[in-house]
Order: sequence, then C-alpha cells, then structure tokens
Amino acid sequence: MSGPDKLNISHLEDNGIIDSAAAVATDDEHSLTFREACKRYPKAVFWAIAISLTIVMEGYDTILIGNLFAYPSFKEKYGTYYPDLDQYVVSGAWQAGLGNAASCGAIIGLIINGYMTERFGHRIVIMVGLVVMSGLIFITAFAPSIQVLCVGQVLVGIPWGIFSIMGSAYASEGQLIAAGILQGLVNNTTKWSYRIPFLVQLSWPLPLFILAWAAPDSPWWLVRKHRLGDAERSLQRLTSNMPPEKIQSMLAMMVHTNNFEKAVQAESSYKDCFRGTNLRRTEVACMILSAQTLCGEAFSYQPTYFFTQAGLKPAESYKLNFGGMGVAFVGTCVSWILMTYFGRRKILTTGIGLLVIDLLIIGCLSYTPQGRWAQAAFAILWLGIYSSCLGPESFTVAAEISATRLRAQTISIARNAYNVANIVDNAIEPYLINPTEAGLKGKTAFIWFGVAVLVFTWAVFRLPETRNLTYEELDVLFEKRTPAWKFTAKNLDAVMESQKIQELDDNEDGTEVQKV
Repeated sequence: MSGPDKLNISHLEDNGIIDSAAAVATDDEHSLTFREACKRYPKAVFWAIAISLTIVMEGYDTILIGNLFAYPSFKEKYGTYYPDLDQYVVSGAWQAGLGNAASCGAIIGLIINGYMTERFGHRIVIMVGLVVMSGLIFITAFAPSIQVLCVGQVLVGIPWGIFSIMGSAYASEGQLIAAGILQGLVNNTTKWSYRIPFLVQLSWPLPLFILAWAAPDSPWWLVRKHRLGDAERSLQRLTSNMPPEKIQSMLAMMVHTNNFEKAVQAESSYKDCFRGTNLRRTEVACMILSAQTLCGEAFSYQPTYFFTQAGLKPAESYKLNFGGMGVAFVGTCVSWILMTYFGRRKILTTGIGLLVIDLLIIGCLSYTPQGRWAQAAFAILWLGIYSSCLGPESFTVAAEISATRLRAQTISIARNAYNVANIVDNAIEPYLINPTEAGLKGKTAFIWFGVAVLVFTWAVFRLPETRNLTYEELDVLFEKRTPAWKFTAKNLDAVMESQKIQELDDNEDGTEVQKV
C-alpha cells in the first residue's frame, strides 16, 4: 500500500488513542446487521468458506468408516464369518478400534496444531497438513489387513486433527458425498466398492492447497505477533472498499483487546488455559464440543449399522443413510438462519433438549415389534436436529468463548476433549449394538438418553451467550465472573456502570484504583 491509502499505524503505541479508536470500532460492530456485515466483508466470508472446506475431508471420513461396517464387501474383507448368523461381521473390538483410530491420530494433530498455528499461522499449517494427508490416504485404501487399516486410520487422523478446528459448517457436505458414494457402490461385490470411497479423498488436497496459499493470514494472529503493518494489509484484503479510518479503528480494537488480555495473562500457552477465568472458558469450550458425541453421535450420526441391526436390508439402509445425510445438509443450512436471529445459548439448549426427547422415543419404539421404520425415521430426525443446532453452533461457541491470545490452544484442548469423549463413546457403542456382543439394537438409545440429560443440565447452568458481544466484552464478563444466564449486552452495561460507581467510591475514599 502506498499514497493516501496507507494507514498511519505508528500512533497505536498511544494507549489513549487506542482506547478511543477501539470504542468507535466496538460501537460500529454492534450496529452491523447480518446483511451489512456480508456487504462490508464479502472477502472475509469467501475466505472463511474456503478455509472451512478443509473439514469436508474430516466430515467425509466421519461418516465413511462407521458406515462401512455394514458394507457387504468390506465385511467380507475385514470381518469374521459367524455360522450361527450366516454372515460376515466386523467384531465389536475391531469396530471400536477402527472407529477410534482416527480420533487417536487427531489428538496428536490437535496438539501439533496448537503449537504450530500460533507459531507459523493457519496458512502454512494447512498447506503442510494437506501434503502429508495426500500420501497417507493410500494406506487406508489398499490396507491388506484390518490391522494395517487401523494404523492407516491413526496416521491419517493426524492431519484431520489439524483441520478439525479450521471450520465446521461445511462438514455436512462431505458426509453427504460419502453417503451418496456408499449408496451407489453398495451392490458392487469387488474390493473397489470400499477402495473408491477412500480414494475419493484425494480429489480435495490440491485445490485446497491453492486456496490456502492464496488466503490472507489472520489479522488477529498478526497483531499478536506485533506485525501491525501486515495486519493492516490483511484487513484490507478481508474488507471491501472500507475507508482507511474504519480499518484504523478495527486495528486499534484488535490491539486494545490484545493488550487487555496481556494484562490479565502473561503468556499464550496451554497452561494459561487453566489459569484464572480462562479455566471457565476452557470448560465451556470442552463441554460444548464434547456434547456433540455425548448426545448420541456414536449411535445416530452414522445410522447405517443401526438400520441393519433394526432389521432393514443393506440396500434399504444405505438409501436411508443417504437421505439422512441430505437431511443433515439441509439442517446445516437451516443453522445459518437460526444463528442469525437467535442466540447461541438458546439454540444449543433447545437443540440438546430436543435430542434428549428424540433418543427417548427411539428407545421406547424398540419395544414395538414393527417399529423399525419408525426408529429409522427418528434417527434421521436426530440428524436434522443435530445438524441445525448442536453440530455447527457448538463450533461457533468454542471459537468465540476463548481469549483471543489463547484461541488456538483453547480450541485444540476442546477438540481433544471431544476426541477423548468420542473414543470412549465409540468403544462402548459397538459392544452395546453389535449382535455378537450385547445386541441391544434400538434400546441402545436409552444409554445415550441418560448421558444427554446430564449434558442438557450442564448447558442450562454453565453455557453463556456469546452473540452480539465483542471479544473484549466477553473478557470483561468473564473477569467479573458473571453467571452464564446473564451474558447479555444489557447486563454488560450494568456491569460496566457498577464498575464506574465502584471506581468513584474508591476515589472518594482516597483509595488507589487499579485498572486492567
């Protein structure tokens, strides 16, 4: 940038000017409607979508491996023949192992991501992860044994762990693609019927690598690295025809928020996520992401195996699964509308409550001799509720709830909390539903109903609202230890007014006032 468009950022060392400019930017941010935000930040919207597409691969595999357990050619290759059942079955132990393998790898990837993203930025980390993942896919596609397949899933889970916190809303697109491919190949009796779904993943790395290379770095990350000139240029790339003074105010707000957080925490490390008020923020991020799996994901999110255990034929099950992924895709689109008009807390508590009721109904229907189609319908309804509420919205809260200086670390911890919960759930689920184990079939829903009730109770008392609050305002509310149900812009005004009154009283008493 040069000439009159170049911003004067040298004055941002002046705290008084920072405070004034940040206040202007904060007020401006509050006044923005959704349409105005899209009009002002079309490039930011585009890059958010582009980077979020990395999670399509994770979404694809999430639905792929679990639904292959009911695939005839996959069972014949990796399963064991049971004469009394007259069919090949992948044992409960191996279902648990394969279902958890990618999650184990993702834990490693998330730890790497927490360190590497803060050091090198999102773009570099994504590009390296895409290159590594492209080579690892061949292990899963051509695994000669179930043991090698399990190792391949662990290894490919490492880059998936890196991608898993880059975005969420577009995961449903990957799942819809996987369901369509599985449904189309279910009658293919060759090895390629399960190899092709694995190899389809190779179609994404190159275009995503190009997008990541062309994307601007996060201005927040650049501010934390004291690269204000680069942050300025990044903001210019993310906005559309915004006057220099507006960008100046936005940059000042970022510097102001960063300075505030530095005042209440000295470093940006994993251990800081468990200190002071950051502990509460880490709890919320961990619990809301873990809620995805604790509310029955292992049971209802990959329902093909459940459909076959309920008595449906494989061809019918995969058609229903494809329809269910279509419902999930529509639900994700609906979530965009819901989060525009309703608060995060309201959407999530309502969604979790509806999932609780849905699981109870599935469990009750398992006692009806002819209830398999009704159970299938409510399993698909679970997908719709999950995809319109808990699935995408939980990622939004996990990203918004942390301090900006601890964002990468907090989300990595939270996603690993999800992975640990997912590993436990995926280890338990096969033993509950597999015909060679407990064989509970639809009654498995009662187990997840009980867990989901506990999650709902936590959400009511511990999940704060983040909508319409800037990062600095969230910092203030957490520092004041505000109850979860009082996280609103209106209550923030009351908190700030109370603080001003307290400062005046302290001044009148001659007490020194310490400001953060």
